[in-house]
Amino acid sequence: MVGRPDVHPGSATVGELRTFFANDHVHVALLVDEGRFIGAVERADLDGRTADEAAARVAGLDDRTIGPDVSLPDALTAMKLGGRRRLAVTTDDGELVGLLCLKSSGRGFCSDEDVEARRRST
Repeated sequence: MVGRPDVHPGSATVGELRTFFANDHVHVALLVDEGRFIGAVERADLDGRTADEAAARVAGLDDRTIGPDVSLPDALTAMKLGGRRRLAVTTDDGELVGLLCLKSSGRGFCSDEDVEARRRST
């Protein structure tokens, strides 16, 4: 799990997230308001017709979160069933714990070290 994912305030706009998504390695924006996870915006959520409004209006929760106590095999199954490679890890009271990110190879999950190495290489 990535324990220190990039987060955006609940007040972030679609325009700000478009800038964030300009990096091809970025696939999800996590919105947090006063320590609580309010939704995830995936690149596909922002098409050319999406107005530059509050990003929270297009953020989703359904099938985009998982609890911290879910086993990795169960998490992988949930990801495959939902067609997602990224799930926000949240507590029952909505606190964001991290980001579960399946590597593009499908063989393992991303770590903070992986993310930092990618940042240094770009």
